[in-house]
Amino acid sequence: MALLVAAAGMAAPAMAQTVWPQPTGYQEIAAGRLAAAERTLLQERRVNPDSPELMLNLAAVYAQTGRATEARALYDAVLGEKPIAMDMPSGAVLSSHSVARTGVHRLNQMVAAR
Repeated sequence: MALLVAAAGMAAPAMAQTVWPQPTGYQEIAAGRLAAAERTLLQERRVNPDSPELMLNLAAVYAQTGRATEARALYDAVLGEKPIAMDMPSGAVLSSHSVARTGVHRLNQMVAAR
């Protein structure tokens, strides 16, 4: 299974926590340091461009910083890959596709509210 993912009540729900050597930006996102999270995520994506954890977290950063188009592209990229199981802090296990679909739904709500 993949990293723990926190389904937060943010514009984009997925933020994979760092529980293995790959930094995922979770700590920075949780602390509201979105610029630092973005730098971490972009750097890590150079090595692991197809990591759903990284894509979902970067989508969360983009959604929270008003970049809906970029966030949607990352959610779509996750949906275009094979789904992986992700452990949630609540103990639930969700697929990366489920997390991405939730992110798209919340993103649509955000855009509609503007």
